Amino acid sequence: MPGHASPFLRRKALVVGLTAGVVCAVGAGFALTDASAAMESPKPSARASRHSSPGLSAVTRAPGLGSSHAAGPTPVGTPSAPASKPGAGSPTAPAGAAGSGTPGKQVVPPTAHTTFDYQIGSPYRPASGVGAVSRDRAAGAVAGLYNVCYINAFQAQPDATAWWQSGHPGLLLRNDGGNPVMDQDWNEALLDVSTAAKRTQLAAIVGGWIDDCAAKGYQAVEPDNLDSYTRSDGRLTAGENAAFAQLLVQRAHADGLAIGQKNTADLLGQHGTIGFDFAVAEECGRYNECGKFADAYTNRVFVIEYDDADFHKSCSTWGDKLSVVLRDRDVTAPGSADYVFKTC
Repeated sequence: MPGHASPFLRRKALVVGLTAGVVCAVGAGFALTDASAAMESPKPSARASRHSSPGLSAVTRAPGLGSSHAAGPTPVGTPSAPASKPGAGSPTAPAGAAGSGTPGKQVVPPTAHTTFDYQIGSPYRPASGVGAVSRDRAAGAVAGLYNVCYINAFQAQPDATAWWQSGHPGLLLRNDGGNPVMDQDWNEALLDVSTAAKRTQLAAIVGGWIDDCAAKGYQAVEPDNLDSYTRSDGRLTAGENAAFAQLLVQRAHADGLAIGQKNTADLLGQHGTIGFDFAVAEECGRYNECGKFADAYTNRVFVIEYDDADFHKSCSTWGDKLSVVLRDRDVTAPGSADYVFKTC
């Protein structure tokens, strides 16, 4: 994460499996045709933090979940149609397509201090009292809640690199030897946002995923890896990532979705220019950044802590203003021995 000494401080979400697909030429771009009945479910993995997992001294299971959850959670809002693939354009919105949302639909940012659950691992029935939830874009939205759709917008999922190499090789950032520049910690190829032309092409692909979030009933989107420039060996700049983020903001707003800044406190000064509506801040209590996000977004901040001491710190300082949740680092579901969920 920018601003910290260790290179192992960036926090992200999980991998979504990629099933077989057929890349088909569509005009000047490519679309992905599903070759299976449905995509693989999201797989939780330790992607929430680059820190080694400390022991969590307080494990609280979400209230309101019946005993039937002991054998496994009951997903809510499971999509009835195959989800779009990681790294691939939406099956209904090929690369190069214009925004296909509903222009003019009202964008509604989240309400500050809404009880929040972070379900980017395995989706499950939210606890009673939860008003907002963030889930991976492969999952469905939850009726009656404020739903935030997670997308990996600035890097390729590990199992999608071959798809990018085959269909969009020019959109992967490359080193002097012509090989993709990799985020070594998560084995993810960085997307090349270094020119306006490439940003436009990438925005068409990622925009398809945003369209899909809107179609599934989400109210907002959370694009991850805004800070990928810090892992680019100087080949990308903060300004180039900010410019790409602006295109994603435009697409989300055209779809009637709010869009949140994910981490990257170094870009808080540009939040107004970029156009983000709220923030998702992992471990801002640990790094004393919650106040910066709160000031930038008028307390419309979803805070996720993964350590019990950091959670209590955030609650004691910001619990009456921000939406603070404690989750396990693998963001598992009830029934898992690792499952943790607490709110202030």
